This record gives sequence, structure tokens and C-alpha cells, in this order.
Amino acid sequence: MVKVSVILHHYKAKAFKEAHVKAELEGLKAQTYGNIETLIIGDDKGSAVKAFGDLDFTWVECQKDLAKNMNKALSLAKGEWVLIIDNRENPVMMKKAAIDGFMLGAERHEDAGLFYTSYELEDGEEVREIHLLDHHLGRVRDNMDYGKVFFVRKAALDAVGNFDENVKYNGFYDLRLRISEKYTLYRIANRYSGSYYRVVAAGKKADVFDYLKAGKEVQLEAEKVCTEHLKRIGAYMPPGVFVPKKKTYQDEPSLTASVIIPVGNRPEFIGHAIESVQRQTVQDIEVIVMVNGGDGDPTAGVVKKYMEGGEKYDPGKPDVRLCVLDINSIGLCLDLGVKMARGKYYVQLDSDDQLIENAVEKLLEVYKSDPEIGMVIGSYEVWEKHADGSISRVEDMPVVTHGEWTDDNGRNNLLRINGAGAPRSARIEVIKNVGFFSINDDPYARNYGEDYELVLKISEQYRIGRVWDPIYKVVRHAGGTDHAIDQHTIDRNDNAKDWMRKETILRRQAFNRKK
Repeated sequence: MVKVSVILHHYKAKAFKEAHVKAELEGLKAQTYGNIETLIIGDDKGSAVKAFGDLDFTWVECQKDLAKNMNKALSLAKGEWVLIIDNRENPVMMKKAAIDGFMLGAERHEDAGLFYTSYELEDGEEVREIHLLDHHLGRVRDNMDYGKVFFVRKAALDAVGNFDENVKYNGFYDLRLRISEKYTLYRIANRYSGSYYRVVAAGKKADVFDYLKAGKEVQLEAEKVCTEHLKRIGAYMPPGVFVPKKKTYQDEPSLTASVIIPVGNRPEFIGHAIESVQRQTVQDIEVIVMVNGGDGDPTAGVVKKYMEGGEKYDPGKPDVRLCVLDINSIGLCLDLGVKMARGKYYVQLDSDDQLIENAVEKLLEVYKSDPEIGMVIGSYEVWEKHADGSISRVEDMPVVTHGEWTDDNGRNNLLRINGAGAPRSARIEVIKNVGFFSINDDPYARNYGEDYELVLKISEQYRIGRVWDPIYKVVRHAGGTDHAIDQHTIDRNDNAKDWMRKETILRRQAFNRKK
């Protein structure tokens, strides 16, 4: 029978609840698989003996970082397969038949390097099942959930050199990328009551701003891990190298910029968005409002107030144009808006956000600095909408500058993170040249990621410019779609963008092969 080495952690200072530590112990003792050795990494052997005294284990004295600890444990492990339990921050309790299940997976898949599986999450009195996403080439995000338990072929660990001791914060992220380059990663799914283990929650809820809140050191290391992976798989694009442009369109714009606003059933916001455009220091612009809720959408009535004949119409301010669609498709709205546009440049504005007065002026300065720039990414402030309709700056959220968008590596780093930056502006002819915004014609796309795909494509053919000053107000409110969203929606969105990442990696690999 094949030997399995189990590696887990025990730190005295963590002081998990006694019931949780007992459950961790019982989960290991009760495994139905018959050939197991256990190694425990920790900082106090006496405490570990007290907690796991009924278990025969090898003690691995704790050092300062994960990689050194894991490599020391792996050097002692005798199993052909290694069950790594990452219980450093959360108690993890294995189900009795877990290793049996993993070993059957190993028998079925000779190309497997790593298995991960759905799990139960204990959050206070609630226990819910977490259904993880399947791995593929496009899963290069550093925030993708692979769970807390990894069943890894020892030969795969040996082939990639175990944990990289130069990686301090992103060890598991780096390891699974390196294993994926040589072996297949398999997810063991669960419909219900089929999880292999239970994790006790740390109490943190999902937030789309999480990647922006991570420490700079952590972010820079994760960028390096991702970039090195892209280099090894032939998908890296070095500075100054661009895909040949397809100059199909040559427009003759009559205005400087067109601000395009896709919107559906948000009459309470659209007026503030329009007024933020009309207050711009550059007035040679227009507003195109694409209402996608059909003829009954009350948003259109508010927009008409700013058009000729309306009570808020001012001929001295930028024109407001309206198009009403009966199909709720953000990409379709943006593309038709681009076709209608009289401006040389497209400027993004969501219906519930606002441009700061010098936004267009700042964007134009960047375009004028280099004719090779096809798109400009700005910076923004986060504001909060109150019950009385007023908004105020969220002071504990610094200006979001999208520092990950460096001139040298931004387009590679974009594959790691979910945000493409805001606000975005692009030359109208560039949007047309690369094939417009997606219109939900990508797998999994459902009014999400249409701009992410566009930015990926533009970055391959053009330089991306930057505005570091805040020129945009992102307004958080109860009805917003970008903040504090549920796990089902997060998974659906991640599936969409990860597919776009996969297509991008394949496209860049093909380009690099032809160079």
C-alpha cells in the first residue's frame, strides 16, 4: 500500500478552540486509509504533544517562514503522496475517508500532480459548502480559492524543487503555478455532503477591493511569481514588444471626447453622472447615455431633461445624447455608443459614479505625451452614498492608483488581478481596431468582463498611459454590483475573466512562437 505523508501545523500562540483542535486530531486518527505518517510543524513541541498526544507524529521545529518549514518537513516525508493541510490560520478537520478518496484520484489520473477539493466552511453556527472552481490555464489569479488542503505527488514536488525559499508571502500560489507547468491539477467537486474536510472561518467577507488592500510587498512578490510563470510557459510580453496593429479604421472626429454611460433603471444616479461631465474643464465633449432597460426605463426621462427642450438643457454645455435599447447588454451598449461617438477619445463613466472636473483634461495630457498610447488608465477615490442622497469621501480608503499598472509589466500583471483600472479612456479608432467590447459572446460572460477583455487586447498592441491623480469618484451604495457581492456571483465573474485570461495566454503564446 502506497504511503501518504500528512503535514500540518500547530502553533501555541494561535490558541484555537479546544473543540476544534480535538476535531483536527480525531480527523487524522480516524482516517480509513491504512498507511499514513504525520509530520507537525510548530513552535512548541510540548503544546503539540498535549494537543496531539494520541497521534504518532514527527516533530518539525518551526522556523521563520513557510517555505523553510515546508521544505524541512518534505525532506523528512517518506510518502509517495503528501497531504498538505494549511491550518496556520484556520482549524482544518479532515473527513475520515478523505485520504482514501484522494488515493483513488491518484489511481485514476496518472498525470496528476496535485488534487484540491471542495470543503465545508464553519462560520459561527452556520456550516455551508464551498464549491471550488476547476483549474485551467487561465487560473493565474493569486486570489483564486484552492482551499486549505492539497494532495500532492511527491515526485511533482521534487520536480519543481519544493517551495521556493525566496518567496515569503505567496508560497502556495507559486508552488501550484510551478506544478501546473509540469503536471495536471485536478479539482474533486462536491454537490452536497461530499466535502473532504471542514475549515473554521476567520470571519472575513469577500470584497472586490481586497487585492488593492494587500500590502505593497505582498503585491510585488505576487506580481513576480505570476510574471515568472508567464515567462516559463511562453506567455510573457516584454516591454516594447507589441502585436502588429490592424489599422482598419481611420476616423475623423468632430469632438475631442465622448463619455459613454451604459445604464439600466438608475434614474436617481444618472443626473449626477451627466452633470459631472458637463462640469469638465474641457467642454469640447459629449455625453452618450445608453439606456438598456427598454422604453419603460425611467432613466431615459431623466436624461431627456438635459437634452434640447428639457428643463435642465443648457446650450452652452456639452451635448447629451440618448439611445434606448431593449436588450440588457453592457458590451452592446458600449459598442453602439462607440459607433455613435463623435469624439476622438472614449471616456468611461458608470451611471452611479462621477468624473472629477479635470478628468478629461488630465487624460488628454497623457495622450499628447506619446502618440503610441492607445489607452489611458486613471486613478479614483471611493465615495459613499447616504440615505439623504448626498455622497462623502470614504476617508480610510486611499486614492486607488492602480500601481500594478507599470509601464514595463502592467499587461502581464493584469492577468493576475481582476481589476483593469478606472477610469479608462481609449482612442475610439483603437477600440474598433481590436474588435470592440465583448457582447456576452465569451464563455461564462453575463454582463461582466467586457472591458477587461478589451484592455487585455489593447495592451498587446498599444502602450497604456497613466494618470496618477484622482479623476473619478466611485460611489458605493446598497444597490451597487461591485461591492460585497455573494460567492455565487464572485464565482460566475471569475469564470468569465479566467476564460478571458486563458484565451489571452494562448494568444500570447502563439505570438511569441512566431517571433
